[in-house]
Amino acid sequence: MASVTDTGSEVRAPDHAPSPPVKPGAAPRAASRRRVRGVPSPLTLRILAVNVLALLLLVGALLYLGRYQDRLVQAELDALETEARIFASALGEGAVQRAADEPEAGQESYELSPELGRQMIRRLALATETHTRLYGPDGRLLSDSRVLTGSPGKIEIQELPLPPSGDPASRAVNEFYARFIDVVPSRENLPLYREPPGHAAESAAPPPNVERALAGENSATVWRLASPVARSNLLLTVAVPVQRYKEVLGAVLLSRSGTVIDEAIRSVRTDILRVFAVALLVTVLLSLYLAGTIARPIRKLAQAADRLRTGHGRHTEIPDFTRRGDEIGELSGVLRDMTAALWARMDAIERFAADVAHEIKNPLTSLRSAVETVSRIQDPARRDKLMAIIADDVQRLDRLISDISNASRLDAELSRAALEPVDIGAMLRTLADIHHTTAEDEEDEDGVEAAPGVVIEPPPGGSLTVKGLEGRLTQVFQNLIANALSFSPPGGQVRLASRRTPDGAVEVTVSDDGPGIPEGKEEAIFERFYTERPAGEKFGTHSGLGLSISKQIVEAHGGTIRAANRLGPGGETIGAVFTVRLPRP
Repeated sequence: MASVTDTGSEVRAPDHAPSPPVKPGAAPRAASRRRVRGVPSPLTLRILAVNVLALLLLVGALLYLGRYQDRLVQAELDALETEARIFASALGEGAVQRAADEPEAGQESYELSPELGRQMIRRLALATETHTRLYGPDGRLLSDSRVLTGSPGKIEIQELPLPPSGDPASRAVNEFYARFIDVVPSRENLPLYREPPGHAAESAAPPPNVERALAGENSATVWRLASPVARSNLLLTVAVPVQRYKEVLGAVLLSRSGTVIDEAIRSVRTDILRVFAVALLVTVLLSLYLAGTIARPIRKLAQAADRLRTGHGRHTEIPDFTRRGDEIGELSGVLRDMTAALWARMDAIERFAADVAHEIKNPLTSLRSAVETVSRIQDPARRDKLMAIIADDVQRLDRLISDISNASRLDAELSRAALEPVDIGAMLRTLADIHHTTAEDEEDEDGVEAAPGVVIEPPPGGSLTVKGLEGRLTQVFQNLIANALSFSPPGGQVRLASRRTPDGAVEVTVSDDGPGIPEGKEEAIFERFYTERPAGEKFGTHSGLGLSISKQIVEAHGGTIRAANRLGPGGETIGAVFTVRLPRP
């Protein structure tokens, strides 16, 4: 019943550059991307690298322990200074004697006794295990806790480095720690301490700490040893003046190795490294799990896509990961929908090719029959009639081929063209004006106008702008108006109505006063090459593609088109109505 008149304009598709030829024997590009079994995927390696690197940076920052070392050093210096003050107070009370020189009248003078100083220094140092030295007011070394004086001479006690202990693995770990971890934080900025030889210790110049102590100030210094003792290259020294009644009689110098500090730092670092080992193991396992949940599904999707590309038939399906609820599930769903759309497009192309072959075969059969017959007919009238049939068939073929070409290029044009604002109200008014201007007046025997007219009711108010292709939307409404006019009786009307729906869409209806649509054919009339024309119309005038093209254009704009019958007060059919709904911009 419903078809379309030949009002569609032909659109030329741009020429496409030919695909570059494939060299003989060249493998497909996707084949070179297949991963070797047993080799971690690049994505897995990247996830491992990112997670492990972050953990390494965190552990490296924790292992630095610069401020922690400073606090330990300061605490050790405070403790050493307290001991030095105790030593100085004890020496100031118990290791002094009257000065050999006669003091001035009314004054008493005191000096340190080297013998008493040595005895007290040895006893005090024995309890604290601290290297203690006593200096006179002139900076001369009076006593050293590591030098024993006896009848045969002097015996000097030196602290030797600890011998290597433990198994080779432990020694290797300790060596690694000493070379690569113990150097952080760096101690190169500390002053270098060099111990004078035993025979030159008494005549050597006093350390700077002692000089400041002899001037009445407490002095503390952290040194760096050239040769580490007891696994430590730190040496802490504190010098305190020995006073009696605020008179500086000498200075006591306490020295202590930084072994306790290094052991405390090593203990903290050992705990950090243990936690790091557990965290590293957990990080690697979680990274492998995360990589598996990402890389494995993506690899399956890629393999399925490659099988679809290289395989035959439809037995291969894209894996369904939509239950994951993440981006990979979304990718899986999109790939499945895309595959289904591609198969649907291929089916549509096959059906379209079959329909085209069928529709072209009919006029070709008629044309061949007429050509074969015309050569055997001698009657000029019958020959002219056959030539007219041949001309009609040729014209029908030309029209059919033009519509088929237009329909086949429609998808490509709609996918490439940019959408622009289109005023539907102004478009409908323009189409109505064109019909009123070009329509020929036809009068019946009583002089009444017989040609159906186009009426816009009610006049559209407000903005009816949508996003689309103006030329293609114009083609849709031209097809609908021409189709309605062809079915309207003499004196009938084709009514155009448009409105803005509450959800913002634009709805246009095209109704006529014709016989309506056969029952159950409301969807079939939009199929390709469906033709059901009014009685008396010349056969082959329409190709049956108009409504199909209109539906294709409307759906490409995200809209819908449907057909229905207009019913009168008694439920009878009084015409057909086509409703086009376009989404809001």
